[in-house]
Amino acid sequence: MDETTLLVTGAGGFIGRMLIDDLAARPEITVDGSPRRVTRILACDISDAPLRELASRHALVEALPGDLSDRDVLDRIAGEAPGVIVHLAAVVSSAAEADFELGLQVNLRALINFVSALSRMAEPPVFIFTSSVAVFGCAGNADIDETTPPTPLSSYGTQKVMGEMLIRDAARRGLLRGRTIRFPTISVRPGRPNRAASSFASGLVREPMAGEPATLPVRRDLRLHLASPDNAIAALRHVIALGQDALDGDTTITLPGLTVSVAEMIDALRRVAGPDAVRLIRDARDPGIEAIVETWPGHIDTPRARRLGFASNQNFEELLREHELRMTKD
Repeated sequence: MDETTLLVTGAGGFIGRMLIDDLAARPEITVDGSPRRVTRILACDISDAPLRELASRHALVEALPGDLSDRDVLDRIAGEAPGVIVHLAAVVSSAAEADFELGLQVNLRALINFVSALSRMAEPPVFIFTSSVAVFGCAGNADIDETTPPTPLSSYGTQKVMGEMLIRDAARRGLLRGRTIRFPTISVRPGRPNRAASSFASGLVREPMAGEPATLPVRRDLRLHLASPDNAIAALRHVIALGQDALDGDTTITLPGLTVSVAEMIDALRRVAGPDAVRLIRDARDPGIEAIVETWPGHIDTPRARRLGFASNQNFEELLREHELRMTKD
């Protein structure tokens, strides 16, 4: 069996850590349609501490701290010649909206330099670019399908669309075996709130399940296109496994998600955690967050993604039970 080295950028984030835990526990994975034995996992992030923690738990993991804007870091990555790259590093939505220059630097310029450095590799790697449903601009939280042209109404969504096009062109030129997945909003995220506009979709239930108060910054009839963390990891594993020919030149895949309103999320919380948990939620509309999130689609029909083998969660209680189980393990 052939061997491969994997690289995960943004490895210090919770999806990065989960993905590395998942891959490090598998004796082999499928890459571009063929089985491979993973011999090394390079964990790259600007924060060193989580990389050291990952390396201490997994013999396969090697910490690669540094900024993708740093030429020395890019040269080292190209020299390591990873066969699979999962690019998770990004500035999240609200942060990109608040700081235009930071969003451009991390979400776009660093990606351009990254792809340019990888183009020097003798063998094009499988390159997974993680995008978002924020690429869609949907006034009024509308229903769309996966063929709807992206018309982002945020800097984050705009930067992600630009990244998608770059990966598509690099794949067309044979520089990468590139494919992009547009993630649904991920819920329930562990840890503390971050600066993502979608952070409330986790905090709304995560904090009350821990006996802590939560603030709801949006209206209760707002709908979200959601996926659990485990579902996101399964999607990453599946997109790595897909043969490039299966994409037929269309390298961008909008992932299936669970359509649920905020009110339905709260009802599920009541069934799982009880009425005392629900009483910890305080409505406090935030016009800035609401303005971003209301441009995201309320429902996305994804027949192509489902034909390619991607699946969604069945109901929101599944996401809550998954979070409960993860907290018990931790």
